[in-house]
Amino acid sequence: MINIQNKIIIITAPSGAGKSTITHYLINKFPALSFSISAATRSPRGLEQDAVEYYFLTEDAFKQKINEDAFLEWEMVYEGKYYGTLKSELDRIWAAGKVPILDIDVKGAIHVQQQFGENCLSIFIEPPSVEELKKRLESRGTETPESLATRINKASYEISFNHRFTKTIVNDDLSRACAETEGVIKNFLGW
Repeated sequence: MINIQNKIIIITAPSGAGKSTITHYLINKFPALSFSISAATRSPRGLEQDAVEYYFLTEDAFKQKINEDAFLEWEMVYEGKYYGTLKSELDRIWAAGKVPILDIDVKGAIHVQQQFGENCLSIFIEPPSVEELKKRLESRGTETPESLATRINKASYEISFNHRFTKTIVNDDLSRACAETEGVIKNFLGW
């Protein structure tokens, strides 16, 4: 059962828009916020560690958790790649007396905010343009031409949902986007 007295903050954006960078900035700025570790079926990238950046699960283990109703939200974000927010993760954060901050995809963010209503702050980080987003994704060096095209097409679609969130912040300057996001969170939490 979800305790509706608990606050939750969602940072969402197309892949490459800067949501993870902004989320890490906020966690370092506000000790009362705690990163909600998502579950994922993809392989770790670079130095990513299990139970730090993600709970890396096999597809079978992820599907078992779906059947157990263990997720607040989950999606097959890309073909065969599942991501989700475990209910137990939010309970862990609330039990520590902190506010969970979720760095999740657009569909998941819409689903979570529908469940939490006014106890949820949802922030959409928008890239300055799809072309700039493509440059950012290319600079990662992790995308094949096919996966890059898939991400760009998905990003264009996701941007069309920016009006569904509490606040949209355009990340054309990272320092300004971080400061603007910080101000929105302070207002939401009454700090």
